[in-house]
Amino acid sequence: MTEKNTLTVRDNRSGEEYEVEITDGTVRATDFGKIGKTDDSPGLAVYDPGFTNTASTRSAVTYIDGDKGILEYRGYPIEQLAENSTYLEVAYLLVNGELPNQKQHEQWVHDITFHTFVHENLKSSMQGFRYDAHPMGQLMSSVGALSTFYPEARNIKDPEVRMAQVVRLIAKMPTLGAWSFRHAQGKPYVYPDNDLSYTENFLSMLFKMSERKYDADPRLVKALEVLFILHADHEQNCSTNAVRSVGSSQVDPYSAVSAGIAALYGPLHGGANEAVLRMLKRIKTKDNVPAFIEGVKNGEEKLMGFGHRVYKNFDPRATIIKKAVDDVFEVTGVNPLLEVAQELEKIALNDEYFVKRKLYPNVDFYSGLIYEALQFPPEMFTVLFAIPRTSGWLAQWLELVDDPEQKIARPKQIYTGGRQLDFTPASQRWA
Repeated sequence: MTEKNTLTVRDNRSGEEYEVEITDGTVRATDFGKIGKTDDSPGLAVYDPGFTNTASTRSAVTYIDGDKGILEYRGYPIEQLAENSTYLEVAYLLVNGELPNQKQHEQWVHDITFHTFVHENLKSSMQGFRYDAHPMGQLMSSVGALSTFYPEARNIKDPEVRMAQVVRLIAKMPTLGAWSFRHAQGKPYVYPDNDLSYTENFLSMLFKMSERKYDADPRLVKALEVLFILHADHEQNCSTNAVRSVGSSQVDPYSAVSAGIAALYGPLHGGANEAVLRMLKRIKTKDNVPAFIEGVKNGEEKLMGFGHRVYKNFDPRATIIKKAVDDVFEVTGVNPLLEVAQELEKIALNDEYFVKRKLYPNVDFYSGLIYEALQFPPEMFTVLFAIPRTSGWLAQWLELVDDPEQKIARPKQIYTGGRQLDFTPASQRWA
């Protein structure tokens, strides 16, 4: 008997059978649209709130196997990249699909370093925000405003124009992120220092005061580099879906990335590590952990930083980031909350209640502690997420632009409202 990569569907309403092709473990929603379709009624549609089991694209950027705890960028394991690579090399890999040779790498680093400065008019615009404006609001607005400084960016069909915007965005994100941080503190903005590496320059723009040259501790630079690599891309998550959805209208990349920042702004996406920090501060001490664990089991408390929608095993990024914690605290001193976090992790990993539910630490569990140790206020945590994620967003956007199968995003809906109501004029309704 010849094996068929098809699915036979029987419509019990009519008794008719349909054969649907299976490709890469998926069936096309449009094939289901043919089932039961008549002149008077549409065919079947797939109802999938949150796209929990719907593929919207074919992508070669990031591979995730949540059951096995695997994360790969362009086929390279995240563990190898975090250990041996730099963020800009990883950004090149995501954007171009392959690792750079020496000449390509040197040119890439040069181009990005050359474009770290932003127009003075944009600086003036940022200075117009209220003193207490949220850094993510400033970043989202500033990135969207960049489209007005580079009107040629709308010509997305030109590969050279596209790549110019990619370089500009990756280059300018640390500058805009650092300036949003300085603005909230009432400190003067620090211009980029092109003698420094990508992450060193970012730290300089954040923390430089009166010294002529900012000298960052190499352990902190390495830790931030690792965090940037871990956050560079993560497949079709909420913000990436936003970039692709907005980008499907063929808008410029600045507007599409601004949409990604807006999605990341939400507490269910980019704000998870801040929630972990709040949880640890509420627990306060190691001795309070058992009572908190019981509260979680009883539905009275929520365990933040454990479990993931994709990973049903351990989050490979969490294992890597845990190693970076020691390096950071070696420089800054140990955060008392680290003991609370370690005890919480120890109990949760050995308690049948959490093991049964596959609740393992995710990348957000320890990242908040590192960010706080680096003297970032909680409202900056999501900015530190957005800066490295820009390379992933752009890689996904480039893939979208060149994909002949992609159409403007237009999901179906199931209408639940009234129908064919008779309108009553205001003179009668208000009588």
